Amino acid sequence: MVDSLVELSRVSKRFGSAEPALDAVSGSVQAGEITGLVGPDGAGKTTLIRMMTGLLAPDSGSIHVLGFDAQTQGAAVQASIGYMPQRFGLYEDLTVRENLNLYADLRALPMSERAEVFLQLLQFTDLARFQTRLAGKLSGGMKQKLGLACALLRKPKLLLLDEPGVGVDPISRRELWKMVDDLTQEGIGVLWSTAYLDEAEQCDRVLLLNSGKLLFDGLPRDLTAQVAGRVFKLRGVLERPRQLLASVLDQPGVIDGVIQGEALRIVTREQGEAGAAQVRQAAERGGPGLSVEATAPRFEDAFVDILGGGKGGTSRLAERWPQLPPSDEPLIEARGLTKRFGDFTAAEDIEFKIGRGEIFGLLGPNGAGKSTTFKMLCGLLKPSAGEGRVAGFDLRREAAEARGRLGYMAQKFSLYGDLSVRQNLTFFAGTYGLSGAKKRQQIESMVDIFALGPMLASSAKDLPLGFKQRLALACAVMHEPDVLFLDEPTSGVDPLSRREFWTHINGLIDRGVTVLVTTHFMDEAEYCDRISLIYRGRSIALGSPDALKHSVQGAGRKDPTLEDAFIELIARSDAERIERERRGAA
Repeated sequence: MVDSLVELSRVSKRFGSAEPALDAVSGSVQAGEITGLVGPDGAGKTTLIRMMTGLLAPDSGSIHVLGFDAQTQGAAVQASIGYMPQRFGLYEDLTVRENLNLYADLRALPMSERAEVFLQLLQFTDLARFQTRLAGKLSGGMKQKLGLACALLRKPKLLLLDEPGVGVDPISRRELWKMVDDLTQEGIGVLWSTAYLDEAEQCDRVLLLNSGKLLFDGLPRDLTAQVAGRVFKLRGVLERPRQLLASVLDQPGVIDGVIQGEALRIVTREQGEAGAAQVRQAAERGGPGLSVEATAPRFEDAFVDILGGGKGGTSRLAERWPQLPPSDEPLIEARGLTKRFGDFTAAEDIEFKIGRGEIFGLLGPNGAGKSTTFKMLCGLLKPSAGEGRVAGFDLRREAAEARGRLGYMAQKFSLYGDLSVRQNLTFFAGTYGLSGAKKRQQIESMVDIFALGPMLASSAKDLPLGFKQRLALACAVMHEPDVLFLDEPTSGVDPLSRREFWTHINGLIDRGVTVLVTTHFMDEAEYCDRISLIYRGRSIALGSPDALKHSVQGAGRKDPTLEDAFIELIARSDAERIERERRGAA
């Protein structure tokens, strides 16, 4: 019999006069299972987790954790569970071992037990080799593993994880998932909050929240089944896929749609042949050679469907954007770009050219060198060798001129958190050289397009994640740049917000804007025209998403995903490197 570790009974919470953050939510977390907690930004996920830990009290309803009342016995709850918040409090100036010791002190782990517990956790997380490395020098995936180790110092019966996969590459996410799955084999119950719906699909059960209400509680496959017969692939989209997607998404019979290489994945309101007919009708402008075929539904398809679908395919930002003239010259160019930090080479001999109106993706594991390459090309890092050019300007000699032609959206929210939304817009408009009537016009246009009006007086740091992303994009595009640099722009953002974001980007591409993007979302990387896969500081593969997938096809892998290609190409690179080292030693 499965034991309930958490029991939620009609839990409600309101902050001030706002709509309820949680509204009569009931549910449970079972021993030996991974329960996924999913929902769009602002759905109430973090609020619910914090109430389970006893850090927040519900306004009404009850929460029992491991038999304790979380409201009146919070200290007992906190002593009995493992909890890893979104921004786990690692001390970056301490080593891996010193962080473990610090958290062992906080959890009152006896000195006599530490050596054995540390050994087990370091082996479990594969951090034994890095005990003396500063936490600040770890990759994103390694930081998450260290955070997990700190949460497991006193092996709990219940582990609460608030979006542990955010900002982590696919290989590290798989490793993290395997580690947590192994814990459930020991009877530990896990609540895993996530914006990655491929992770949610692997959970034993799912709680789906939206606007504080529980929309679904059950097996992931049961939610996925709700869109069975309503998911189709539109194949043969060789030209202008972004325009076709926008047209399809604006049709009333279409719930959702995304680009997958040379195909579109479409979710319709109708099932079977009626749904296929809706796709064919919506795609009439796509020209000859298109074919429609039914495909297996995914959890993400059902997630978007239950939330009412996306917001259509038209970008109001792109509608107001001036059409940029054609150009045969590359807008971004890397020529042998190399960056060394002391005796460590972070990026070596990186080369590519990106044309007008192209989306180019830099992919790679955490610490592989893609962010270093990205920062050299947008003028934030000076290369040790080679050169980069943006909009015709040499980044060594004409960095100021180049920066005036580009927009930059950082990996981490980089706006001024203590300034209001309006103050941030005003500041960045001035930074990009806007003034007078043009400045006022562009600010009001951004407020209108991104629906920022109700939040103009709010501090940027207090915005929900989806609105932070809207504000960051608004600040990056106010001056209508030729080139956009997007560094993991939708990290941690829910699928609906990601779709809204890419509707704008796809629209800007059609206006001639050029985009360089880094991402850990493989579905997001499908929007790229070409991808460079960076590993150990070098580009190990370059091509379209479909070309990379085709390169790893073989027996047992007839229809690989981009994530499959990512992992396989890195494995091949490792095997080739090991073989070279073996031959060199022989």
